[in-house]
Amino acid sequence: MLRQDSQEAPLFGEDFDPVDKRKSKINSGFIGCMVAIILLLSCDFWTVKNVSGRLLVGLRWWNQVDEKGTSHWVFESKKRAHSEDATSSADSRIFWLGLIVCPVFWMFFVFSIVFSLKIKWLAVVIMGLVLQWANLYGYVRCKVGGKSNLRKLAKSYLSVQIFKQVMKEPETS
Repeated sequence: MLRQDSQEAPLFGEDFDPVDKRKSKINSGFIGCMVAIILLLSCDFWTVKNVSGRLLVGLRWWNQVDEKGTSHWVFESKKRAHSEDATSSADSRIFWLGLIVCPVFWMFFVFSIVFSLKIKWLAVVIMGLVLQWANLYGYVRCKVGGKSNLRKLAKSYLSVQIFKQVMKEPETS
């Protein structure tokens, strides 16, 4: 004789704990969010690298592999006409501001993930940081010239700024 109201033998479908169901939904939500964010980051990287930079500031960069299998990075800068209008200057400022601010946000996200101990999001945040820094590095190399050494350029800029500060006449009250 079967007893359906017995608490010892749960009926079909009643053997799952509702807490377990919520955990699995949270995990599948995390995976979905992670995939969506990585796809959007990839689209953003591609758009900035291949469209925005070329149209707004006349710069582009890419990697090509020769017949020997050697990887070569190419950095190009389009020569701008002297009659730049105000919109292209504004577009350029917006482009560079976004290119510099985005990695700063991703660095903030890295620190907040580490300090909040939500380590499962670290892969997504590092992916965003790497893609943003790659675009920033590529466009800075295009702007200053692909063959120039960025470290040497930074040192010369700093030395010029220090020299200007030293040569500045002190103000008298």
